[in-house]
Amino acid sequence: MSALPSLFTDFLNRHVDEVNEYLRAFFADKTDSADIEAYLYAPLSAFSDNAGKRHRPLICMLACAAVGGDFHRALSAASAIEHFQSAALIHDDIADNGHLRRGKPCLHITEGVGIAINCGDYALTLVTDAILRDEGLDDACKLAVLRELVDMMQRTVEGQALDLGWVRDGRFDITVADYLAMATHKTAYYSGAIPLACGAIIGGGTTEQIEALRSFGMDTGLAFQIQDDLLNLIGEKESRNKDFRSDITEGKRTLVAVHALRSSDHHDELVDILTSETEDPARLARAVELFEDTGSIDYARNYALELTARAKRTLEGVELDVRAAELLLAMADFFVERLN
Repeated sequence: MSALPSLFTDFLNRHVDEVNEYLRAFFADKTDSADIEAYLYAPLSAFSDNAGKRHRPLICMLACAAVGGDFHRALSAASAIEHFQSAALIHDDIADNGHLRRGKPCLHITEGVGIAINCGDYALTLVTDAILRDEGLDDACKLAVLRELVDMMQRTVEGQALDLGWVRDGRFDITVADYLAMATHKTAYYSGAIPLACGAIIGGGTTEQIEALRSFGMDTGLAFQIQDDLLNLIGEKESRNKDFRSDITEGKRTLVAVHALRSSDHHDELVDILTSETEDPARLARAVELFEDTGSIDYARNYALELTARAKRTLEGVELDVRAAELLLAMADFFVERLN
């Protein structure tokens, strides 16, 4: 394994405070009403603060630099994408009846479902507000970025519709192609393709540069989802978390589960576990055993590795800032390293 992944994590760590500070400004000193503060801005701000490495906003800014733009000009688009993620996660946790988000109780657990829904709704308004209020972007650029963000939101909701609908209707006839379509819509657009496209647009990139970065983001965004699903099942660090193997408890149609259901001689047993909402470690371990026996964990890992390799090939021959391109390749390798 190369040293590239550490370059990406160093980049994230170096700039995450800038993004956090920028995001906090959307919630600070917004009202004189103590009640509005208590029921809206404070819980939403706390949810936003309980974040990871902010890779989505930072790759948006990195794409801006990759095409020769000023890294910080993409802050508003970066924050818009992060606000959308907050809204999506708040609503997703309610739909999935989740209990933990990043190691802390979900917002609907601490504040109630109504307050949580409203906080998510407000976060959605910030997606457009962040762009419209950015005086550093001209109108043509704002319109182009807003088109991307609207497409991102629509595609993500389509993916969520599939994910929720399959669970509601007890669907276990899902194919690998079905899963890939769902995950591409639900995750790859907002985790990779659109952040990179928006950053490249703001940076003044050419059509070739924008589309290459979009394609790179689509593949790495899907790989990111697959590796997250795998880590929920077998991650060493994740095994210490309370929500370890929660995807099994929630009956999620992950690539691993879909592949196993179509390959296992124990189909009915696996369906029984996935529909039981079990939190019994022994039954969760049995599901993972079945996933391993069918080769489904290796299948998903290899698929993510192939996506990452294809993404890296996409950037070959495209004129980009050397340092920024190196960091983007490091991002791809970061996903590979976590899978290994």
